Amino acid sequence: MSRLLVRSFALSLDGYGAGPNQSLQNPLGVNGPDLMQWFFPTRVWREMQGMPGGETGVDNEMAERGFRDLGAWIMGRNMFGPVRGPWPDDNWKGWWGEEPPYHTPVFVLTHHARPPLRMKGGTEFRFVTDGIHSALEQAREAAGGRDIRLGGGVSTIRQYLQAGLIDELHLATRPVLLGAGEELLHGIDARALGYECAERVAGERATHVFLRKGAAGRDTRARE
Repeated sequence: MSRLLVRSFALSLDGYGAGPNQSLQNPLGVNGPDLMQWFFPTRVWREMQGMPGGETGVDNEMAERGFRDLGAWIMGRNMFGPVRGPWPDDNWKGWWGEEPPYHTPVFVLTHHARPPLRMKGGTEFRFVTDGIHSALEQAREAAGGRDIRLGGGVSTIRQYLQAGLIDELHLATRPVLLGAGEELLHGIDARALGYECAERVAGERATHVFLRKGAAGRDTRARE
């Protein structure tokens, strides 16, 4: 069966996965880009932007790992875009231009119906109005046995985490403090839900922590 994975999700030292006041001008919230400074120098990111070069160290390896063997994505509406409430029209097609980096079906959680949106490169946004379980069921059918990546944002990951539906979380912990924003784990007892730290890898600009359901603590490894 397809696994539901969180990959390359950046987290500050004080537990925030996004800054406050997200908007068209600040899609990651105020100071939110500080979270992604581990990702922007990588070759993976630069290739996504059509640029040459980029670093090929541990952070890049972790970013590459996040795109392997994916058959579908799930994301919240806030990650898809800044539009709130009923869709005024179909003009907003995401942050990523005509060819988004997903290349699979992407299931967008929303309270407001919208026809599927087909983009270049094989990405098709499908808008799900009947909750997280329905989105996961549809994503599993579309994935054909491959993994499903849960893209975010924070609220969406929290919903799936509280329901115990996530098989593995890769948190790229950045040595920065945001002070405010959206907290990923606040009020969630991940240990009681069966998650343990299974892997820890020190990268150039982030420490990569993998939480897995049912992982044995003695299997934790560190690469400093």
